[in-house]
Amino acid sequence: MLDVRRLRLLCDLARLGTIAAVATAHTYTPSAVSQQLSALEREAGLPLLERTGRRVALTAAGRLLVRHAETVLAALEHTDAALAAARAGLTGELRIGAFPSAIRILTPALITLGDRHAALDLQLTELDPADVPATLLDRRLDVGLIQDYDVVPLETGPGLRSVPLLDETVHLAVPTGSAADGLRDVSGDGWILAGAGTLCHTATLRLCAAAGFTPRARHRVDDFGTVLALVAAGQGVALVPQLATGGLPSGVRLLPLPTRRRTRVAFREGAAAHPAVRAFLAALPPLT
Repeated sequence: MLDVRRLRLLCDLARLGTIAAVATAHTYTPSAVSQQLSALEREAGLPLLERTGRRVALTAAGRLLVRHAETVLAALEHTDAALAAARAGLTGELRIGAFPSAIRILTPALITLGDRHAALDLQLTELDPADVPATLLDRRLDVGLIQDYDVVPLETGPGLRSVPLLDETVHLAVPTGSAADGLRDVSGDGWILAGAGTLCHTATLRLCAAAGFTPRARHRVDDFGTVLALVAAGQGVALVPQLATGGLPSGVRLLPLPTRRRTRVAFREGAAAHPAVRAFLAALPPLT
């Protein structure tokens, strides 16, 4: 009989690429992961990994087992959802990942869930949307907000589903004294950029590249409230989504761009019917 926990490690190896990354995701040591995968090979009766020095790759049998294991793991999660639905009332944890500017639109849903399901333990974590798919697949989250821009499509990969939440305009934020009318007009300005590797940072670089320039970073800030305060103080220009423009400070002028940012609620395929996930989706406000 194949051990389910070991099957999960093999699937994670196929997704993450290295034993070290799998170990980090599960808070194991690399040697512990290697031992579990070796035990899985003995259970399967076939070599699942090809080892070349310190690197490993899946054999044909390993890839075959991963395809079947993903079906098995999804079926187990479906089973867990069915059992949860058979219980009286919602209990346990619901782990939610959201980017900071979206937390205020989630607050009413969290209040509603707390009122309706007092035994459900809601755990909210701030997380960049680019990190959500991997965190869901690692089972460190149950639901999470993901995003894409016209210029940065997001590929979640197999094993995840999502539903639309919000579609919004992206603005160029400039000081009120600026004569700028579009991106090309601020090619020589200092920019307030998000942290490298975030979706907002990548979107800014790509939009500026399409306009024919590379933005010159003056400040690197992730919090949009701080970004707008810096723009108002004449410290630079920035791209800001509609969601972040509530309570706009004086001294900032917004120029809408022909670019959209879309936010979706993502969850694992097998958890789509889980009553806690369904209750969370039902509690969300209609924002799209």
